[in-house]
Amino acid sequence: MPSTYTLYLRAMNKHRLAIFASGQGSNAVNIMRYFKGHAQAEVAVIVTNNSSAGVIAHAGDYKVPVQVISNDEAANSEFLVHLCSEKQVDRIILAGYLRMIPAEFARAYDKRIINIHPSLLPKFGGKGMYGDRVHQAVIASGEKETGITVHYVNAAYDEGEIIGQVSCQVEINETPESLKEKISALERANFPKMIEQTIKDLHA
Repeated sequence: MPSTYTLYLRAMNKHRLAIFASGQGSNAVNIMRYFKGHAQAEVAVIVTNNSSAGVIAHAGDYKVPVQVISNDEAANSEFLVHLCSEKQVDRIILAGYLRMIPAEFARAYDKRIINIHPSLLPKFGGKGMYGDRVHQAVIASGEKETGITVHYVNAAYDEGEIIGQVSCQVEINETPESLKEKISALERANFPKMIEQTIKDLHA
């Protein structure tokens, strides 16, 4: 784990982000695009547990290196801490990453692992609640409002400190597909900005 002094020195340079992703990586692409040429931060590496993930090709488009890890390595705190230290990572961003973050890794990078969830937590969070499952549950419950939550990651699913939330209406004739489009639009517009704000707060 990096020392406080090392983190201070890095703060004088660009903040290094690692994006953890398991699939196509639409949020990862949006984040890479947002921070390309950014004055305070850069995407240093994409970490994926899926050797055929679409995000790998997208990383190449932005000249961001990729680290493919096994599911065993994804569950190994010591391995992940070493990897992030080796890559000089300051912040970890979970963008469609479908593996549980090991507890010791979460503690080692306390307040430095950020996730996005497609609901207004604490509603519709927890183990197994991701993607279309969340949208289906929101509609089935009769909720009039939903949205996105950006939060820090701890040892429990979707229970870390909330960084920010943005809401949208759930219409009477809403479908999981139409709600997914609304949520995706909120993610594109807000996720990179919320990441950026946590970095700016360090420099304030």
